[in-house]
Amino acid sequence: MSWKKAVFVFSIIFLMGLLPVYQLFSPFGAQTDPAGSATNLTEEPELKSMESTIEPGETLFAIFQRYGLSIDDLFAMKQAAASVHKLHNIRPGQAYRLVVDDNNCVNAFTYSINENTVLKIERQEEGFTAVKCETPYETRVLTLSGQIDTTLVGALGASREDMGLAMSISDILAWDIDFNVDLRRGDSFRIITEGLYLDGEFKRYGSILALEFVNDQRMHKAYLFSQNGRADYFDANGRSLRKAFLKAPLSFRRISSSFASSRRHPILKISRPHHGIDYAAPSGTPVSATADGRISFIGSRGEYGKLIIVSHRNGLQTYYGHLSKFATGMSHGKNIQQGDLIGHVGMTGLATGPHLHYEMRKNGVPINPARLQMAAGPSVEATRMDDFRNLTKSIDHTFVSASFHDAKDIHDARLLALKADELPFSN
Repeated sequence: MSWKKAVFVFSIIFLMGLLPVYQLFSPFGAQTDPAGSATNLTEEPELKSMESTIEPGETLFAIFQRYGLSIDDLFAMKQAAASVHKLHNIRPGQAYRLVVDDNNCVNAFTYSINENTVLKIERQEEGFTAVKCETPYETRVLTLSGQIDTTLVGALGASREDMGLAMSISDILAWDIDFNVDLRRGDSFRIITEGLYLDGEFKRYGSILALEFVNDQRMHKAYLFSQNGRADYFDANGRSLRKAFLKAPLSFRRISSSFASSRRHPILKISRPHHGIDYAAPSGTPVSATADGRISFIGSRGEYGKLIIVSHRNGLQTYYGHLSKFATGMSHGKNIQQGDLIGHVGMTGLATGPHLHYEMRKNGVPINPARLQMAAGPSVEATRMDDFRNLTKSIDHTFVSASFHDAKDIHDARLLALKADELPFSN
């Protein structure tokens, strides 16, 4: 050992003899009390998390009592959230999370108001603060396929999420396919759709990005594209799928009687024209306006029972008869938009069972709604066509190269969903 190293080592030993070991290894800047001992740094309290869902009839007061939490904290939280979301307005089945410290004081509270919105309450130095924010979903992309045996719902599944996906498909193609009558056994579909995940678990479907639907050997394609701040669906040539009239005023219901020049009336037992289409559906089924217009009649009228007549451009009128009730806010002269809820299926007037009588007239003359040909809405703008073509090219490549999972094996499809940034298209 060199003399310099020896001097260094002995110096250290000398210092250790003079100073308590804990002072040599105390954090820089540690303070000492008058007795010479170091004051410990303040430690952060340990936090624990409790997660569950609201039970039927349960209140936050009951939850706080169950966990032994401070009721004073609850009152302070209610006051902080009063102008954001009242805490007495909690619903069964909604998720919540409480974060508390080792003294059972609430540090944070989150509550899922609905699928898209979360209430967050946090303790700050000045007290609790409350904000609403969007649910922090992770977006993945699912590729699904299926074949029609009886109905679209049957091909997808009966869960709430699958029913919602079926409704989205029918809404996109509602101007070209009447899902009550046009479907054929063997029709098929392929869908590229968003899946919304929370903490790695599938929660619901987002927007359908693109779809192919073969109906009666005819291919229908739809691409989601945004222009002028609005997203809509277009065909492969950039033409809007949106038309002036929907093909049907309600979804997934059976046609019990079609437009006919002569039909034997089931109650009157006489043959006479049937100037509309009857949709058999349970009482209370929502009825939507098939086009923009203005209510020119609302009330009861003879055989029609409760009836709404909507007047449209070019002398067209649509009739919605046998309703059980009108939607809230419907009145004579009210302007409505395509897809607005206007009433509910019933059997008022001359009817043997619950159904909707849907009728269309042009300048007072009955016409067959199933044969009405309507022009499409605005196409993709010329200045955006290059963007649209790039989008469709990427999507078409995905239709060719990606694996499409059978919608009936939906669990596997959701587990294998791709992250949104793993696919080449967005706009």
